[in-house]
Amino acid sequence: MPRSNDEVAALLQEYSDLISISGGDAFKARAYEKAARSVYGHHGDVEKLDLKGLGKIPNVGKSIAEKIVEYFETGTIIALEDLRTEIPDGVRSLLAIPTLGPKKALVLYEELRISSAEELLGALHNHRLRDLKGFGPKTEENILRGLELMQRSGQRISVGAALDLAEEILAELRQVKAVLRADHAGSLRRMRETIGDIDLLVASEDASAVMDAFAGLPYVQEVMARGETKSSIRTTKGLQVDLRVVEPGVWGAALQYFTGSKAHNVRIREIAVRKGMKLSEYGLFRAKSGKLIVAETEEEVYERLGLPWIPPTLREDRGEVQAALAGELPDLVQERHLKGDLHTHTDLTDGLATLEEMLAAAAARKYAYYAVTDHAELLYMQRMTREKALAQRKRLAQLQKQHPSMTLLHGSELNIQADGTVDWDEDFLAGFDVLVASVHSHFNQSKDEMTRRIIRAMEHPYVNIIGHPTARILNRRPPIDFDLDAVFEAAARTGTAMEINAFPDRLDLKDEHIMWAREKGVRFAVDTDSHSTIHLGFTRFGVGTAQRGWLSRADVINTWPLARLRTFLAKGRR
Repeated sequence: MPRSNDEVAALLQEYSDLISISGGDAFKARAYEKAARSVYGHHGDVEKLDLKGLGKIPNVGKSIAEKIVEYFETGTIIALEDLRTEIPDGVRSLLAIPTLGPKKALVLYEELRISSAEELLGALHNHRLRDLKGFGPKTEENILRGLELMQRSGQRISVGAALDLAEEILAELRQVKAVLRADHAGSLRRMRETIGDIDLLVASEDASAVMDAFAGLPYVQEVMARGETKSSIRTTKGLQVDLRVVEPGVWGAALQYFTGSKAHNVRIREIAVRKGMKLSEYGLFRAKSGKLIVAETEEEVYERLGLPWIPPTLREDRGEVQAALAGELPDLVQERHLKGDLHTHTDLTDGLATLEEMLAAAAARKYAYYAVTDHAELLYMQRMTREKALAQRKRLAQLQKQHPSMTLLHGSELNIQADGTVDWDEDFLAGFDVLVASVHSHFNQSKDEMTRRIIRAMEHPYVNIIGHPTARILNRRPPIDFDLDAVFEAAARTGTAMEINAFPDRLDLKDEHIMWAREKGVRFAVDTDSHSTIHLGFTRFGVGTAQRGWLSRADVINTWPLARLRTFLAKGRR
């Protein structure tokens, strides 16, 4: 995604938050929030658009378009600056805390003069919040969870944002004549859900030329360190990027070493020692003579240690080395295995693209089938009705003729209510091809209540998939609390798939939970939850997460042929 879109979306979201804090027009705040989402999901670079072009982006009206143009022309938005001066810095700093909304942040500042996370933590420990209107023990608990989430996340960013930046930098470096090979390593290559810093590796015989090019990139705000073979920069986004340059002949050993994880590398080195060898980033050597054995490719390194090549997504010391030694590594699901997407949205509810645009983008991906699953009526803000759903179904049937090689499935994302019921009666639900059910509210129920709620939804005869099962949003909203064992057992029993939501801000289920559920016999759906055509490409992150959970294509229902998928989806109709 173009970086300018991220910047503008963040500014529009901030404007929305500040309107809310100041008690401004709620509809105006909502309008800027919608515009932020639309700009973030827009396929083109908004910096290249004029007022007319910006106005064609959904939810971007004339006033908002003018502010975007103003930002690119002057570097600021006067209306936003004015709001910033009205709202104390302390209140704005509290907005970074997940689970703490703008109105409560203002109350904390005005009533208790709290203006930092540290002051808030102290007030929580002293129970000073309980006398405030609208605050109580449950509110305290939620805010504490938000503070813990913020502290854990630190400066970590989503794998999606990190990979976008890494690929942009690598594309620049690969244009440098001295660069023979270049790739990302570290936790990013292992597709961890959040990334602290980006590790890049380059093979070259002229490290100095590579370092010059690296330091001169347009993303560089500061060169933090520069050496002969290693340099570090801080980007304009505040993210650290580390670059190492190695000789071409040791590429494989270096890539294996710098990919990690540390625990995985320890296991590998232990095998080397037992075989009378020594493994480092420079290669695999004879321990006694120091003679180099292999170094050029990762495959050679693993092979000489008596192992098959272990995919980076498995390298976390969670049994992958033992499985490799036993010849029991899973045949991991790949992005090319996906035959369709079973959770997507259009502008009928909160999507940014039309039905026709989403179908065209799906067809371009050569999908065998594709489901449209707009929100159902109990998510009131989306204003869905039975009539709208039926009209969409009729339109989908008409459009099927334009996509003869892709079967179009009509679905819906239902809302799992506090008691576990879902939208619409069974007779109406029987007309859908696929139904995703998700928690969108009442996130703070007790563990027992939430467990009963989700299981009841899975026991519904027409619910096929539980969408973003823990409802988390990385670095912003903690997961809901439920009995994982009980829910996974119920999923296997009822024939309900658990979603691996590929949206980089979610990646839900997470990898450890996937491994856990897989042991219970659960099936999974790797879906994008797309709200824009560009979101369909997020499958790479869902597949990476599925791989980290040790899934094969047999575990993922949307890798299956349509006939087998339909049998699975007929859960309540057999």
